[in-house]
This record gives sequence, structure tokens and C-alpha cells, in this order.
Amino acid sequence: MHPTEFQNVKLLKEIAEFINEETEIEAMLLGALRKFLKGTNFVAGWIFFIDENGKHQLMVSENLPEGLKQNGCSHLKNGSCWCVSRYRDRELEKASNIIECKRIENILAARSGDNGGITHHATVPLQSGQERFGVVNVASPNTVTYSEGELALLESLAFQLGSAIKRIFLTKQEQEIALLQERNRLAKDLHDSVNQLLFSVALTARGGAEMVAQAEIKETFKEIQNLSQEALNEMRALIWQLRPVGLENGLLEAIKGYGEMLGLCVQSHISGVLNVPSHVEEALFRISQEALNNVRKHSGVHMAELFMNVSQTDVLLVIKDEGQGFIIDHSIQIPSMGLQSMIDRAKKAGGSVEWDSEIGRGTEILIRIPY
Repeated sequence: MHPTEFQNVKLLKEIAEFINEETEIEAMLLGALRKFLKGTNFVAGWIFFIDENGKHQLMVSENLPEGLKQNGCSHLKNGSCWCVSRYRDRELEKASNIIECKRIENILAARSGDNGGITHHATVPLQSGQERFGVVNVASPNTVTYSEGELALLESLAFQLGSAIKRIFLTKQEQEIALLQERNRLAKDLHDSVNQLLFSVALTARGGAEMVAQAEIKETFKEIQNLSQEALNEMRALIWQLRPVGLENGLLEAIKGYGEMLGLCVQSHISGVLNVPSHVEEALFRISQEALNNVRKHSGVHMAELFMNVSQTDVLLVIKDEGQGFIIDHSIQIPSMGLQSMIDRAKKAGGSVEWDSEIGRGTEILIRIPY
């Protein structure tokens, strides 16, 4: 075996050992890309994920020239390019030379930074079987075309990465299914045990209040009944959060149903076609639950309005009430656990949560999640 071939086999083996141990996609991609660049003549690299609508997302990059790194890699994140277009049109089947890179051309034309001598790059699709994920791009300074050996090595890297991405996706899917099953089991246990006990306590207290004549004892029974009923309402809300009955009938129906369970009237207004991925729907529902909980507990009103706008790239959900509102203190890092929970859920889905509130003028919660 030629020494170079031996080195390539050794490099691919090292990469395989690394990616088989890594469980997070971004860390796996970045680590594998770094090892690949270190063991080859390629100097810089970047990886795009491309969804079924052709929208690309920069996942990781390494050793980019200053021009491509400017403004948070805006030249890579925005606009179109030939490698993404060829991938989207299913014309990119294997590792290939890109004759000209439109993104680098834009940098040179705008004189917006040093290109590090990089004018061309090689690209390869990321896929596992028939399932496609995106592209890997690598480049070297002052290089117009890359050899068949270099392209073959790049193709081997892409094969390993595609298999690893599929493995991680399947693992996460299995974890989500297991989590959903555990939620359903816990919700059933709470409904069958604690929920029924609280109902029995409230019913018994009501009977006790009707049976006694002494005012103090009657008042005690009524207090027990009220506390039990309040705990019962909290328990039902918790069960809803664990197992959102009604989500199978659509996001809006689930949100309105949860509001009704809390004793709220939810008026909805929607524009655009509501057809979003399940993980986005789940995030919007969970955030809406927390927002409606806040309306019930803090607003002093029994009605909320829901506005939803669905565009080609994201969903904007606004939940508004005409309640007592609150003062927003921007010096406090975490205004409340409820708001922080909404922020965390939105951030996990790649989105954001903002709010606008004023004493006596109600509150607006604005949730934006891309898809």
C-alpha cells in the first residue's frame, strides 16, 4: 500500500472512531471536520444542513478566511450559491469541484475581507442511503481544482458523517419516543391516583359542610373543599402538560382546549397555512401552556387572544390579555420561572420569546420559531 493511501486509511479510521463515540451532531461534525483538515491538504471547511424546502443552515465551520467569518459568517448563512443550488436540484451526486464559489466572489466584489487565497472549493453531499442532510465544503488557498484522490477522500468523509448523522437522529427519535411513553404513563398514574383522591377530598368536604350546623366547622369544611378544588385544577393542568390531549386535533384546538380547562376563553386569529413540523408544534404548545397559566394566575381576567402568523420560514405566535399587566425590570436576568421556561423552550427550538406589558394595560407574549 502506498504511504499516502496508508495515511488516508489511518485518518478515516481515526475519524470513524471519533464520530462513533460522539452523540451530539454539531460536536461530531466539528470534530470530524477538524480531524479531516488536519490530516489532509485542505485548510478550511464548512458544513451546511439543507432542509426539504432547500433552506440551508450553517452547522459548523473551521479555519475560515476573515472575509467569510465577518458578521457572524453572514456571507455563508445568507443568500444562495451553486453548491446548495446543485444539491437542491439533485445534480450533486458525489464529491465535485466547484469551478467558482459565488460566496467568495461576493466577498471579493464587495472587498469585505481577506479571502485567504481561497477562490474555489470542493463539495460533497451528506446522505445516508436515500436520506439527504446537506453538503460538506472544503478548500485550500490558491487551488482551483482538487485531485481525484482528494475528492475520493472527501467522499469517504461524507459517507461516515452521513451514517453518523442518521445514527444520532435515530437515537434521539428513540429517546423522544421513550420520553413520550414515560409522560403518558405518569399522566395516567396521576389521573388514576392523585387526581381521584383530590376529587374525593373535595366531595367529602362538600358533604361535611352540608351536614354540620356549627358555623366554624362548616367554614373549615368549605376551606378544605376550596383548597382541594384548587389542587385538583393544578393537577389537571399538570396532566395536560404531560399528555396534551387534543394536540392530535391540531395546535389551535389544543391551546384553546387547555385554556378552557383553566377557565379561560381563548379567541384565535390565524393567517397563513398552519402546517409545521411536529417539534415546532410541540414547542409552541408548551410555551402557550405557560403563557395561559400566567394569564390565569396573574392577569385577573378570564379571556385571552391568540394571534398566529405562519410564513414560509417561521411561525409568529402572540398571546395577549387585557389584564392588570406587570412592570418589566430589565435589570433582572430571570423575571420569573414561567417566563424563563418559555425562553428556554423557544431557544431549544431555535426561536425566541419577547413580552410587552404595562400596569393596567395587559400583557403580550410574542413567540417566534423558525422551521
